[in-house]
Amino acid sequence: MHATTRRKFLTGALALGAGAAAASSASAIEPIKRSGRPHMRLSFAAYSFRQYLDLRRRPKPEMTLEDFIDFAAEQPFDAVELTAYYFPETSARFLARLKGRCTRLGLDVSGTAVGNNFCVTNASRMKEQIADVKRWIEHTSRLGGKTLRVFAGTVEKGDTEEKARARCVEALHEVCEHSAQFGIYVALENHGGITATPEQMLALVRAVKSEWFGVNWDSGNFRTADPYADLARIAPYAVNVQIKTEIQRAGRNEEADLKRLVAMLRAVNYRGYVALEYEAAADPKTAVPKHAATLRGLLA
Repeated sequence: MHATTRRKFLTGALALGAGAAAASSASAIEPIKRSGRPHMRLSFAAYSFRQYLDLRRRPKPEMTLEDFIDFAAEQPFDAVELTAYYFPETSARFLARLKGRCTRLGLDVSGTAVGNNFCVTNASRMKEQIADVKRWIEHTSRLGGKTLRVFAGTVEKGDTEEKARARCVEALHEVCEHSAQFGIYVALENHGGITATPEQMLALVRAVKSEWFGVNWDSGNFRTADPYADLARIAPYAVNVQIKTEIQRAGRNEEADLKRLVAMLRAVNYRGYVALEYEAAADPKTAVPKHAATLRGLLA
Protein backbone atom coordinates (compact mmCIF):
# COMPACT_ATOMS: atom_id res chain seq x y z
CA MET A 1 0.00 0.00 0.00
CA HIS A 2 1.21 3.51 -0.79
CA ALA A 3 2.49 5.13 2.37
CA THR A 4 0.28 8.18 2.10
CA THR A 5 -3.20 7.35 3.33
CA ARG A 6 -6.41 8.95 2.19
CA ARG A 7 -6.75 10.54 5.65
CA LYS A 8 -3.33 12.17 5.38
CA PHE A 9 -3.91 13.27 1.81
CA LEU A 10 -7.44 14.63 2.13
CA THR A 11 -7.20 17.46 4.65
CA GLY A 12 -10.64 18.34 5.86
CA ALA A 13 -14.25 17.89 4.90
CA LEU A 14 -15.97 19.81 2.14
CA ALA A 15 -19.50 21.11 2.73
CA LEU A 16 -21.77 19.09 0.48
CA GLY A 17 -24.69 20.36 -1.57
CA ALA A 18 -28.25 19.55 -0.64
CA GLY A 19 -28.31 16.28 -2.57
CA ALA A 20 -25.18 14.96 -0.95
CA ALA A 21 -26.21 16.16 2.50
CA ALA A 22 -28.91 13.50 2.55
CA ALA A 23 -26.31 10.73 2.29
CA SER A 24 -26.25 8.18 5.08
CA SER A 25 -23.35 7.62 7.44
CA ALA A 26 -22.01 5.10 4.92
CA SER A 27 -20.54 8.05 3.01
CA ALA A 28 -19.12 9.77 6.08
CA ILE A 29 -15.46 9.75 5.03
CA GLU A 30 -13.43 12.70 3.84
CA PRO A 31 -14.45 13.86 0.36
CA ILE A 32 -11.78 15.21 -1.95
CA LYS A 33 -10.98 18.77 -0.90
CA ARG A 34 -10.60 21.14 -3.86
CA SER A 35 -9.28 24.68 -3.77
CA GLY A 36 -10.97 27.38 -5.76
CA ARG A 37 -14.36 27.35 -7.44
CA PRO A 38 -15.79 24.50 -9.55
CA HIS A 39 -13.93 24.20 -12.84
CA MET A 40 -14.95 21.67 -15.48
CA ARG A 41 -13.52 20.94 -18.91
CA LEU A 42 -15.47 19.06 -21.58
CA SER A 43 -14.03 15.81 -22.90
CA PHE A 44 -15.34 13.22 -25.36
CA ALA A 45 -15.18 9.48 -24.72
CA ALA A 46 -14.12 7.27 -27.62
CA TYR A 47 -16.65 4.65 -26.50
CA SER A 48 -19.30 6.98 -27.97
CA PHE A 49 -18.09 5.88 -31.42
CA ARG A 50 -17.74 2.20 -30.54
CA GLN A 51 -19.58 0.98 -33.65
CA TYR A 52 -17.15 2.90 -35.86
CA LEU A 53 -13.93 2.18 -33.93
CA ASP A 54 -14.50 -1.56 -33.35
CA LEU A 55 -11.29 -3.31 -34.40
CA ARG A 56 -13.22 -6.54 -35.06
CA ARG A 57 -15.00 -5.03 -38.05
CA ARG A 58 -13.88 -6.43 -41.38
CA PRO A 59 -12.13 -5.56 -43.53
CA LYS A 60 -11.33 -2.68 -41.17
CA PRO A 61 -13.04 -0.26 -38.78
CA GLU A 62 -14.88 2.64 -40.35
CA MET A 63 -12.90 5.09 -38.19
CA THR A 64 -9.47 5.19 -36.57
CA LEU A 65 -8.53 6.90 -33.33
CA GLU A 66 -7.01 9.66 -35.47
CA ASP A 67 -10.40 10.13 -37.17
CA PHE A 68 -12.09 10.24 -33.77
CA ILE A 69 -9.66 12.92 -32.57
CA ASP A 70 -10.30 14.95 -35.71
CA PHE A 71 -14.06 14.74 -35.15
CA ALA A 72 -13.66 15.89 -31.54
CA ALA A 73 -11.62 18.87 -32.69
CA GLU A 74 -14.54 20.05 -34.85
CA GLN A 75 -16.84 20.13 -31.79
CA PRO A 76 -16.64 22.29 -28.64
CA PHE A 77 -14.53 19.75 -26.73
CA ASP A 78 -11.42 20.49 -24.70
CA ALA A 79 -10.18 16.90 -24.57
CA VAL A 80 -10.67 13.28 -25.58
CA GLU A 81 -10.79 10.07 -23.57
CA LEU A 82 -9.15 7.24 -25.50
CA THR A 83 -10.42 3.73 -24.72
CA ALA A 84 -8.00 0.80 -24.74
CA TYR A 85 -10.30 -1.34 -26.91
CA TYR A 86 -9.66 0.80 -29.99
CA PHE A 87 -5.87 0.93 -30.02
CA PRO A 88 -4.48 -1.15 -32.90
CA GLU A 89 -1.10 -0.96 -31.16
CA THR A 90 0.48 0.66 -28.11
CA SER A 91 4.04 1.22 -29.26
CA ALA A 92 5.77 4.34 -27.95
CA ARG A 93 5.80 5.75 -31.48
CA PHE A 94 2.05 5.25 -31.96
CA LEU A 95 1.18 6.78 -28.59
CA ALA A 96 3.42 9.75 -29.35
CA ARG A 97 1.69 10.23 -32.68
CA LEU A 98 -1.75 10.34 -31.05
CA LYS A 99 -0.53 12.73 -28.37
CA GLY A 100 1.02 14.98 -31.01
CA ARG A 101 -2.17 15.01 -33.06
CA CYS A 102 -4.15 16.11 -30.00
CA THR A 103 -1.59 18.80 -29.23
CA ARG A 104 -1.73 20.22 -32.74
CA LEU A 105 -5.52 20.34 -32.58
CA GLY A 106 -5.59 21.98 -29.15
CA LEU A 107 -7.03 18.96 -27.34
CA ASP A 108 -5.93 17.37 -24.09
CA VAL A 109 -6.05 13.65 -23.46
CA SER A 110 -8.20 13.65 -20.34
CA GLY A 111 -7.50 9.97 -19.71
CA THR A 112 -7.90 6.44 -20.91
CA ALA A 113 -10.00 3.41 -20.01
CA VAL A 114 -9.23 -0.29 -19.70
CA GLY A 115 -11.58 -3.29 -19.46
CA ASN A 116 -10.26 -5.06 -16.37
CA ASN A 117 -11.92 -7.43 -13.85
CA PHE A 118 -10.55 -7.41 -10.29
CA CYS A 119 -13.08 -9.96 -9.02
CA VAL A 120 -11.52 -12.99 -10.72
CA THR A 121 -10.76 -15.94 -8.43
CA ASN A 122 -7.96 -17.46 -10.50
CA ALA A 123 -4.60 -16.13 -9.22
CA SER A 124 -2.91 -16.25 -12.64
CA ARG A 125 -5.76 -14.36 -14.28
CA MET A 126 -5.65 -11.76 -11.51
CA LYS A 127 -1.94 -11.20 -12.13
CA GLU A 128 -2.74 -10.67 -15.81
CA GLN A 129 -5.50 -8.18 -14.98
CA ILE A 130 -3.20 -6.21 -12.67
CA ALA A 131 -0.37 -6.25 -15.21
CA ASP A 132 -2.69 -4.95 -17.93
CA VAL A 133 -3.86 -2.05 -15.75
CA LYS A 134 -0.25 -1.22 -14.88
CA ARG A 135 0.64 -1.16 -18.58
CA TRP A 136 -2.25 1.22 -19.25
CA ILE A 137 -1.13 3.48 -16.42
CA GLU A 138 2.15 3.82 -18.30
CA HIS A 139 0.39 4.26 -21.67
CA THR A 140 -1.80 6.97 -20.13
CA SER A 141 1.28 8.76 -18.88
CA ARG A 142 2.87 8.67 -22.34
CA LEU A 143 -0.32 10.14 -23.82
CA GLY A 144 -0.35 12.95 -21.28
CA GLY A 145 -3.58 11.71 -19.68
CA LYS A 146 -4.66 12.41 -16.13
CA THR A 147 -6.80 9.40 -15.18
CA LEU A 148 -7.21 5.72 -15.99
CA ARG A 149 -10.79 4.50 -15.77
CA VAL A 150 -11.03 0.99 -14.30
CA PHE A 151 -13.72 -1.48 -13.26
CA ALA A 152 -14.17 -3.67 -10.20
CA GLY A 153 -15.91 -6.66 -11.75
CA THR A 154 -18.65 -9.17 -10.97
CA VAL A 155 -18.76 -11.93 -8.37
CA GLU A 156 -18.01 -15.29 -9.94
CA LYS A 157 -20.22 -18.32 -9.39
CA GLY A 158 -19.38 -19.98 -6.07
CA ASP A 159 -17.63 -16.87 -4.73
CA THR A 160 -18.92 -14.25 -2.27
CA GLU A 161 -19.03 -10.50 -2.64
CA GLU A 162 -17.02 -10.05 0.54
CA LYS A 163 -14.16 -12.15 -0.81
CA ALA A 164 -14.38 -10.55 -4.25
CA ARG A 165 -14.25 -7.08 -2.71
CA ALA A 166 -11.18 -8.00 -0.66
CA ARG A 167 -9.34 -9.15 -3.80
CA CYS A 168 -10.45 -6.04 -5.67
CA VAL A 169 -9.19 -3.76 -2.89
CA GLU A 170 -5.84 -5.54 -2.82
CA ALA A 171 -5.50 -5.20 -6.60
CA LEU A 172 -6.46 -1.53 -6.48
CA HIS A 173 -3.81 -0.87 -3.84
CA GLU A 174 -1.19 -2.50 -6.05
CA VAL A 175 -2.09 -0.56 -9.19
CA CYS A 176 -2.38 2.71 -7.24
CA GLU A 177 1.12 2.20 -5.90
CA HIS A 178 2.26 1.84 -9.50
CA SER A 179 0.25 4.86 -10.65
CA ALA A 180 1.94 7.02 -8.00
CA GLN A 181 5.14 6.74 -10.03
CA PHE A 182 3.44 8.28 -13.08
CA GLY A 183 1.02 10.78 -11.56
CA ILE A 184 -2.05 9.00 -12.91
CA TYR A 185 -5.28 8.77 -10.92
CA VAL A 186 -6.98 5.37 -10.88
CA ALA A 187 -10.71 6.10 -11.26
CA LEU A 188 -13.09 3.30 -10.28
CA GLU A 189 -16.34 3.38 -12.25
CA ASN A 190 -19.79 2.64 -10.84
CA HIS A 191 -20.46 -0.10 -13.36
CA GLY A 192 -22.63 -2.93 -12.06
CA GLY A 193 -21.25 -6.00 -10.32
CA ILE A 194 -19.79 -5.04 -6.93
CA THR A 195 -20.21 -1.32 -7.80
CA ALA A 196 -23.91 -1.43 -8.74
CA THR A 197 -25.10 0.66 -5.76
CA PRO A 198 -23.67 3.62 -3.85
CA GLU A 199 -23.28 1.42 -0.78
CA GLN A 200 -21.07 -0.98 -2.73
CA MET A 201 -19.06 1.88 -4.23
CA LEU A 202 -18.53 3.52 -0.86
CA ALA A 203 -17.42 0.23 0.69
CA LEU A 204 -14.59 0.16 -1.85
CA VAL A 205 -13.81 3.86 -1.50
CA ARG A 206 -13.46 3.46 2.27
CA ALA A 207 -11.14 0.49 1.86
CA VAL A 208 -8.67 1.85 -0.72
CA LYS A 209 -6.23 4.10 1.12
CA SER A 210 -4.34 5.84 -1.66
CA GLU A 211 -4.06 9.44 -2.75
CA TRP A 212 -4.04 8.18 -6.36
CA PHE A 213 -7.50 6.61 -6.16
CA GLY A 214 -10.97 8.03 -6.69
CA VAL A 215 -14.31 7.54 -8.41
CA ASN A 216 -15.13 7.65 -12.08
CA TRP A 217 -18.59 9.20 -11.69
CA ASP A 218 -20.71 7.73 -14.50
CA SER A 219 -24.11 9.43 -14.56
CA GLY A 220 -25.82 6.64 -16.49
CA ASN A 221 -24.75 3.53 -14.62
CA PHE A 222 -26.84 3.44 -11.45
CA ARG A 223 -29.99 1.48 -12.26
CA THR A 224 -31.53 2.25 -8.90
CA ALA A 225 -34.91 3.71 -7.89
CA ASP A 226 -33.38 7.19 -7.54
CA PRO A 227 -30.13 7.41 -9.52
CA TYR A 228 -29.79 11.17 -8.96
CA ALA A 229 -29.77 10.80 -5.17
CA ASP A 230 -27.35 7.89 -5.41
CA LEU A 231 -25.01 9.78 -7.75
CA ALA A 232 -24.95 12.65 -5.23
CA ARG A 233 -23.56 10.26 -2.62
CA ILE A 234 -20.47 9.36 -4.62
CA ALA A 235 -19.92 12.74 -6.30
CA PRO A 236 -17.58 14.06 -3.54
CA TYR A 237 -15.03 11.35 -4.41
CA ALA A 238 -14.95 11.87 -8.20
CA VAL A 239 -11.60 12.31 -9.94
CA ASN A 240 -13.17 11.85 -13.37
CA VAL A 241 -16.69 12.23 -14.73
CA GLN A 242 -18.53 10.56 -17.57
CA ILE A 243 -21.88 12.08 -18.37
CA LYS A 244 -24.54 10.32 -20.42
CA THR A 245 -27.62 11.71 -22.15
CA GLU A 246 -29.83 9.03 -20.54
CA ILE A 247 -30.23 7.65 -17.04
CA GLN A 248 -31.52 4.24 -15.95
CA ARG A 249 -34.19 4.65 -13.25
CA ALA A 250 -34.86 1.13 -11.96
CA GLY A 251 -33.52 -0.12 -15.29
CA ARG A 252 -35.81 2.05 -17.44
CA ASN A 253 -34.34 4.61 -19.83
CA GLU A 254 -35.08 8.28 -19.25
CA GLU A 255 -33.64 11.40 -20.80
CA ALA A 256 -31.04 12.71 -18.39
CA ASP A 257 -31.45 16.07 -16.72
CA LEU A 258 -28.03 17.38 -17.72
CA LYS A 259 -28.52 20.66 -15.88
CA ARG A 260 -29.24 18.77 -12.65
CA LEU A 261 -26.20 16.53 -13.11
CA VAL A 262 -23.86 19.46 -13.68
CA ALA A 263 -25.35 21.26 -10.65
CA MET A 264 -24.59 18.17 -8.58
CA LEU A 265 -20.93 18.41 -9.59
CA ARG A 266 -20.82 22.12 -8.81
CA ALA A 267 -22.27 21.39 -5.35
CA VAL A 268 -19.18 19.34 -4.48
CA ASN A 269 -16.81 21.84 -6.11
CA TYR A 270 -15.73 19.36 -8.78
CA ARG A 271 -12.66 20.44 -10.71
CA GLY A 272 -11.73 18.19 -13.62
CA TYR A 273 -12.87 16.69 -16.89
CA VAL A 274 -16.47 15.87 -17.76
CA ALA A 275 -16.46 13.37 -20.62
CA LEU A 276 -19.54 12.97 -22.77
CA GLU A 277 -20.06 9.24 -23.25
CA TYR A 278 -22.85 8.88 -25.77
CA GLU A 279 -24.78 5.60 -25.66
CA ALA A 280 -28.25 6.53 -26.94
CA ALA A 281 -29.79 5.04 -30.08
CA ALA A 282 -29.30 7.89 -32.55
CA ASP A 283 -26.20 8.01 -34.72
CA PRO A 284 -23.46 9.67 -32.63
CA LYS A 285 -22.11 11.51 -35.66
CA THR A 286 -25.31 13.57 -35.78
CA ALA A 287 -26.39 13.45 -32.12
CA VAL A 288 -23.09 14.30 -30.40
CA PRO A 289 -22.70 17.86 -31.76
CA LYS A 290 -26.07 18.86 -30.26
CA HIS A 291 -25.29 17.34 -26.85
CA ALA A 292 -21.78 18.75 -26.87
CA ALA A 293 -23.15 22.25 -27.45
CA THR A 294 -25.63 21.82 -24.58
CA LEU A 295 -22.93 20.65 -22.19
CA ARG A 296 -20.59 23.44 -23.25
CA GLY A 297 -23.25 25.93 -22.24
CA LEU A 298 -23.87 24.22 -18.89
CA LEU A 299 -20.18 24.02 -18.01
CA ALA A 300 -19.43 27.63 -18.89
